[in-house]
Amino acid sequence: MGSVRVVTFGCRLNAFESEVIRNQATEAGLDDAVIVNTCAVTAEAERQARQAIRKLRRENPAARIIVTGCGAQLSPAAYADMPEVDRVLGNREKLQAEALGGDERIVVSDIMEVREAAGHLVPGFESRTRAFVQVQQGCDHRCTFCIIPFARGPNRSMPADAVVGQVAELVGNGYREVVLTGVDIASYGSDMADRPRLGALGREVLARVPGLARLRLTSLDPAAIDDNVFDLLADEPRFMPHVHLSLQAGEDLTLKRMRRRHSRAQAIEVADRLRRARPDVTLGADLIAGFPTESDEMFETTLATVAAMGVTFLHVFPFSARAGTPAARMPQVPMRLRKERAARLRACGDAALQRYLESRIGSETEVLVETGAEGRSRHYAPVRLAFAADPGALVRGRVAAVADGQLVAEAS
Repeated sequence: MGSVRVVTFGCRLNAFESEVIRNQATEAGLDDAVIVNTCAVTAEAERQARQAIRKLRRENPAARIIVTGCGAQLSPAAYADMPEVDRVLGNREKLQAEALGGDERIVVSDIMEVREAAGHLVPGFESRTRAFVQVQQGCDHRCTFCIIPFARGPNRSMPADAVVGQVAELVGNGYREVVLTGVDIASYGSDMADRPRLGALGREVLARVPGLARLRLTSLDPAAIDDNVFDLLADEPRFMPHVHLSLQAGEDLTLKRMRRRHSRAQAIEVADRLRRARPDVTLGADLIAGFPTESDEMFETTLATVAAMGVTFLHVFPFSARAGTPAARMPQVPMRLRKERAARLRACGDAALQRYLESRIGSETEVLVETGAEGRSRHYAPVRLAFAADPGALVRGRVAAVADGQLVAEAS
């Protein structure tokens, strides 16, 4: 008897969906298969997926290789043409046992016609100590660099009762931390008749699942954070003091050409308001370096914005033109400059993180243990433990030092 292996690329939503795929593949009786859940956020992401598929075939000559995810949704024929690939499934089909267990070579429906989020319950996550719960799917916005709305379809939200039920199930299975995830979670509820908001959903989850120790959110659009999120941060200690923003740039003309919905001033105000709600909050941000038409001066403004916002965790991508997006048709910044700017942004982020970590020396910290020796603090700082602890446990320690970009915590 063989087994099913799921290989995941990309975002946290893909990580969640890979667990659904694993469960659905078991239900379908799938055997001796490798399922590759691809990402298509950049051309580089797809290149990495194709490279991995070729390697997986060499390592698993007898297995069925099934390719799915955003890359497969957007370019099914390109993956089906690979000699290593046996089947290609779309983003809707990958969550269906009947599709996973079928034989048709390409099964990819029109994702833009889907109007409901798939409400799959995931009882656990392989090799993970925090759990992800999907609260919405798809995106109604059209940022000029992004192809994902065409891979994921329109915004569609999960009912609060379904989200609460999933969180309760995971907590009952021993998970101490849950992350609410989706493609554009700040737009949660905008497709529903009563238009509930994300912050209200978070408050309901915490109220109805008292055993949940930690709640986090994935990346938030600065233009769409509702008042309840700020209120949660201010008055709910189980809502973690770390907020990650889908910033992308910090200069107004660049943001306009990206078709983002926030300005530089609005981004800084969001950061200030988050700190007013919880003074010790740490901020993360996604940033694109070398977006088309970005001049040296425009880039310097983005650097200054990041500093003004006090961002601690930077997730930086050099711009990668994605075929089919408006940004791919704009005048491109030379790749050398994109890489140089990405390196400068990362250096800025490394310095900010180092300053933050050093500021924690001597303080007490609570750590969710991910391995026997490492974990994450409430502020999402990486922590190495100088004492043994079980994965999944919440432990307290005193920060004694900083080493290799991590806090080092001793037993307190």
